[in-house]
Amino acid sequence: MLDGILIIDKPAGITSHDVVARCRRILKTKRIGHTGTLDPFATGVIVILVGKATRLAQFLDRDAKEYDAIVRFGFETETGDRTGEIKESSISQFKFQISKEEIENILPEFRGEIEQTPPMYSAKKVEGKKLYELARKGIEIERKPVRITNYELRITNCESAKKTNKLGLETLDMGLKVLCSAGTYIRVLAEDIGRKIGVGAHLAELRRTKAGKFGIEKSVTLENLEKQVAENKLAEILISTNEAVSHLAEIKLSETEAAKIKNGVKLGRVSGELKDGEFLRLTVGENLLAIGFYNDADKVVQPKLVLV
Repeated sequence: MLDGILIIDKPAGITSHDVVARCRRILKTKRIGHTGTLDPFATGVIVILVGKATRLAQFLDRDAKEYDAIVRFGFETETGDRTGEIKESSISQFKFQISKEEIENILPEFRGEIEQTPPMYSAKKVEGKKLYELARKGIEIERKPVRITNYELRITNCESAKKTNKLGLETLDMGLKVLCSAGTYIRVLAEDIGRKIGVGAHLAELRRTKAGKFGIEKSVTLENLEKQVAENKLAEILISTNEAVSHLAEIKLSETEAAKIKNGVKLGRVSGELKDGEFLRLTVGENLLAIGFYNDADKVVQPKLVLV
């Protein structure tokens, strides 16, 4: 039975659901999930959960996401990215004198905690309906802004104006490094930066380089995954369930304690400073047995999820 986590480098042109389907076929198992989607045109890190690891999704360190993006100034699109139709009303906003310094001057307003309105072309649900389903019908509804955090936001490069689209419009491309909280829409960030300057803008490229603790350096392509499986080398790239939640404080169990935890019995022996409700990984040797949480009132650790 396969149990663990794989970091897949998603190619452009397929959905996150397609990635999961390919992994199921390659690994010959149905018990596979993932921790966060990427738009079809985007590339990069998708965290794939295999076997018992699918039960760990809620405990994974998923808050920070890191992206390399290209923001294209010149016009907006219906979807906020390069796949959408050009909004002709936004074309006239383009200013040829726009400079890197002008963009740099407004970026501080987008760093730290800010409010962001989810786009209509998103999978976010409002009253049980996905926004993109409404958008495709030409329906736009009011969305409430949400609080997101941009921990890092900096320009990596800025290319001169060029003609790169079917209308032959001149545009300016800006490379952007973004480290942000989960739930941040980079498409919206691109549009909002453009609107602040007074220029139509959209997201031209997007590559996720990190999701939580899982970076692109540990990723494999779907083709390489297939090769690893064919050569019986999957263990070289499969991250164990214990390593996946290594950000949680660890309590090592004796065989006797492990037997009790398996039966849902609370653990009374607790050392160290723990916070009430804090999640903990309970291990036997190098293996993850369960996830528990600390009950400060009773001074015990109570199992919440037992993997065995």
